[in-house]
Amino acid sequence: MTLFPQASAVLLVTLRTLAIGAAGGYAFHALGFPAAWLAGPMIVVAAAVLSGMSANVPSRLRDLLFVVLGLTMGSGVTPETVERVGEWPVTMAFIIVAVVAILLATYVYQRRIAGWDRETAYFAAIPGALSYVMALTLDYPRANVLRVAASQSLRVFLLVAVLPMVVTGSEGGLHEVVRTSVPMAPLALALLLAAGLAAGAATQRLGVPAGWLTGPFVLSAVLNASGLVAVSLPDWLSIPALIGLGSVIGCRFSGVTPMELVRMLGVCLGAFAVGMSISVVVCVVIWATLGLPFGQLLLAYAPGGLEAMTLLAYLLDLDPAFVAAHQLARYMGMVLILPLVTRRVLGPPSRKPASRS
Repeated sequence: MTLFPQASAVLLVTLRTLAIGAAGGYAFHALGFPAAWLAGPMIVVAAAVLSGMSANVPSRLRDLLFVVLGLTMGSGVTPETVERVGEWPVTMAFIIVAVVAILLATYVYQRRIAGWDRETAYFAAIPGALSYVMALTLDYPRANVLRVAASQSLRVFLLVAVLPMVVTGSEGGLHEVVRTSVPMAPLALALLLAAGLAAGAATQRLGVPAGWLTGPFVLSAVLNASGLVAVSLPDWLSIPALIGLGSVIGCRFSGVTPMELVRMLGVCLGAFAVGMSISVVVCVVIWATLGLPFGQLLLAYAPGGLEAMTLLAYLLDLDPAFVAAHQLARYMGMVLILPLVTRRVLGPPSRKPASRS
């Protein structure tokens, strides 16, 4: 008999979380911030969580949001994008350089300057792939899970909060793009959503990173790039999905007290600065060599946030296919290589509990 009250409590918390996120998105939109419907909910929900409010977005709802977002982002891939694929092998090679340099430099900063233990500094330095990094961290009880989670979450938080303004400045006053494409007929929209859901379920089952988003993105991108189907999701679908994703990121700060956050914030900001500095240097080199848009490169080489960076590329009209391909390559490379590197660097998992100091 307790099932219904529990479900009602979860529903109430979810609705409250999304309502607060929607208010934050509307406020940021009214103030003219770039990527407002994503950054606003993230910042406002995070602030509410840190003040002690319980917040949650159920995983099933999150998956549905990712399907909508994947279809939305894929609509930004045009036939012209395909013509530039030949440029990607060179920029892909730089992903390896960027990831290794970011990991090493951030590890040294957190280990030598911040004084974090070896395990914690190592896992906190890994650029992105939060869920996978946390799974690895739990195999090494000596690592401080709270510091790793806070460091990884703050990185995504700062990327979403700061990069839109940096990118708009770097691209000569670029603003969030307003798309006025012809809306899809109801039947076509329903078929597209069904196909996107099936694609997301298939890629998730196959173990593809961010499968619920990646599958629909590929489906939408192929349809749109072919020129046969003009994918165009209405605002009443895409904006709530943006609000939901922003709220999901904000919820990651649940369980972190304000005092704990303050103690870690300085270290995390320093680590973020180290990682972003390396990303910027790599982007400058590629920009000077190949002449690609600097803002697009910045999103592609940002240290973490596959879904968020691809979405920002779409919102700012900066070739989401390019950004997604590079972020996905970074993610998949880490998933394949990290287990071997971790065992070699840290040895087999120990059983000594981690200190929370």
